[in-house]
Amino acid sequence: MIVDIIISGLISGSVYALLAIGFSMIFGVARIVNIAHTGFYMLAAYCIYFVTQKLGFHSIYGMLVALILITLLGLLTYKIFIDPIREHEAAVLIGTIALAIAMQEVMLLIFSGDYLSVPSLIKGYFSLLGVKIFYQQLITFGMVLIILFALWVLLMKTRLGLAIRSTAEDREVANLMGMNESRVAMISMGISVALAAVTGAVIVPLTILTPFMWMHPLIMMMAAVVLGGMGSIKGSFAGAYILGFAESMVVFMIPKGAFLKGSVALSIMILVLLIRPAGLFGVSFEEER
Repeated sequence: MIVDIIISGLISGSVYALLAIGFSMIFGVARIVNIAHTGFYMLAAYCIYFVTQKLGFHSIYGMLVALILITLLGLLTYKIFIDPIREHEAAVLIGTIALAIAMQEVMLLIFSGDYLSVPSLIKGYFSLLGVKIFYQQLITFGMVLIILFALWVLLMKTRLGLAIRSTAEDREVANLMGMNESRVAMISMGISVALAAVTGAVIVPLTILTPFMWMHPLIMMMAAVVLGGMGSIKGSFAGAYILGFAESMVVFMIPKGAFLKGSVALSIMILVLLIRPAGLFGVSFEEER
């Protein structure tokens, strides 16, 4: 059971971490609450299914196509739909909810509500203490670690990363220092959507595709962001793994725990917020100073 909890917790936490970091990045830079973030994750998964199962290409090509197309779609959505209303937070919130539901309905029209799947990149497994660990699970976790490391390098070791962190810290000062805040926000949106697309790409062999697959990750992603502290990438990372392991423990240790995993994880978030309202690594925004 311990090995099962560790494997499941690492994979769930990794998925939530990629989604939460992307969500936290665009919120920190542009103060955009993008409810459609996991909708792009769903679109990427369906894109891979279409390229591999309908067109007959290898999964690697499907992942590349999904990453490029979904990132471009995210940038186009930001420029046409979100950017004109980004200063009105309520309008952005309602608009992105409508956008996510529209994505869901389009997938329902095209693929219906049937459960679909994509074959694993590599088949087979090995046993550890009597537990089957599939090679696909190891590949998925390894890819997540590589992506998270690349993102850390981008944010901490490059001029673009410095611009993103500076804009997230204080937009007005970033503008005064010569940074194009609007361009940084658009680049951050591109990176955010790319992370959602990559998440869909790495997890699609381990999950079932439905037009409603964006809902549960959305709840857990936002819980991780709030738990870690709004706008804190480090907090989103920590919150994601806390909730991922909490889910796994509930599933494996409590009878019928699969029905309770969401509520228990959210209860942890509420408990932390009662003790520390700003979250584990909460930051103060310039509007609140």
